[in-house]
Amino acid sequence: MDHDILALLGDVRSVAAGPGFGIEEADAAAVQAYRSLRHEVFVARQGLFTGHDLDGRDADPRTIVLVAREADGTVLGGVRLGPAHDGPDVGWWAGGRLVVAPGSPHGAGSALVRAACARAELAGALRFEATVQTRNERLFTRLGWRSVRPVTVAGAEHVLMRWPIGRIEALARATKSRLGPLLRGLTGTPGFVGDDGVPVPGGDVVAACDAIVPSMVERDPEWAGWCSVLVNVNDLAAMGAEPVALLDALGARDASFASRVLSGLRKASTAYDVPVLGGHTQFGVPASLSVTALGRARHPVPGGGGRPGMPVYLTADLGGGWRPGYTGRQWDSTSFRRTPQLRDMIGAVARARPAAAKDVSMAGIAGTLGMLAEASGCGAVLDVANVPRPAGTTVGDWFTCFPGFAMLTAGEPAPARAAVTAGCGALVAGSGVQLRWPDGEVTTVVDGGVTGLGDAA
Repeated sequence: MDHDILALLGDVRSVAAGPGFGIEEADAAAVQAYRSLRHEVFVARQGLFTGHDLDGRDADPRTIVLVAREADGTVLGGVRLGPAHDGPDVGWWAGGRLVVAPGSPHGAGSALVRAACARAELAGALRFEATVQTRNERLFTRLGWRSVRPVTVAGAEHVLMRWPIGRIEALARATKSRLGPLLRGLTGTPGFVGDDGVPVPGGDVVAACDAIVPSMVERDPEWAGWCSVLVNVNDLAAMGAEPVALLDALGARDASFASRVLSGLRKASTAYDVPVLGGHTQFGVPASLSVTALGRARHPVPGGGGRPGMPVYLTADLGGGWRPGYTGRQWDSTSFRRTPQLRDMIGAVARARPAAAKDVSMAGIAGTLGMLAEASGCGAVLDVANVPRPAGTTVGDWFTCFPGFAMLTAGEPAPARAAVTAGCGALVAGSGVQLRWPDGEVTTVVDGGVTGLGDAA
């Protein structure tokens, strides 16, 4: 396709300098050609296997085969990849059986490896590994892979190598990392630094404020209005506060557009049974929306009240589905819920009184856990397979999306009738966030603090 575009543009030189092959997912015929190549190289030439090199991964319907093809359709090489765990896909994938026919164009092997990395990440993998013959370790290292440890495959020396997937770290850094330097001297009540809301001195009032991304307001005004209420009541809920009132500030190009935003805000206000007492509306300006929420809590639950050794729980509403236009980024579990269900969920922390709580924000589950741990002066480990997750979602998407209603707590669970609650990790000494996998392996996904705000104490 790229060569077709270059040819149409008259770039003959680039077309001529092209690699002479393309990478694609294999059809049935290409899979057979790939397996024939494997037999020729691994069985007949290298003698790694006797008879054949087929195994359970080849029979797994989840396994994907990528092949390198010449323009005439000839298969030059291939690689397979898929979930490494025999049970449900928990985001741990493995690649293997990389093979390239002798005499193939330069770069075919490297292209297959790069394509496999991209395909694994597209499938939501957060851990991607391969057992590599020692002779190929330098190639993989040059492509950005990291050596884990020596292993033996079919009696031959190999190296277990891991592709660094930085999806969680990148999200945490993009959404939260600049907060510490920016907010120094502006973060209010001691003991609640970095919290979702803040206790107002002199009483039991807790305040929260959130702005909606302007592009989202412009693109989906009704949903932006709904979310402006959702994120604020979740912030209060994380502190064990009962929401009592909302104030909104809306910028819109005209009254028609403003009415669409306010329609969503009004529906959410009614659904959560939290009145909008007032605010400000400005016409003739770019789209913008922020909401302030007020609640009450005699003894607010801090986000930084955890300590090393405390278990971590997630309470998440797994109902609903991806918001149209936001697949993999925003899960809508609330817009169809009735008021009693919504009120029960936002009252979960107040009933449970855990040592610490945070609602899952745009930093995702792992990033938000990192914020709770940072405010608690420690680190955290998240057990990947134990995290409640909607059917049909990938681990990569679920761990990095905005999930509608999801609450992380330390010390005690905070169950709700319409949600699923599970123990899924622990606070530990140190800093950052690690993922613990079904085989006991631990990988770091957030290295150090998330916000730079430090220990809330």
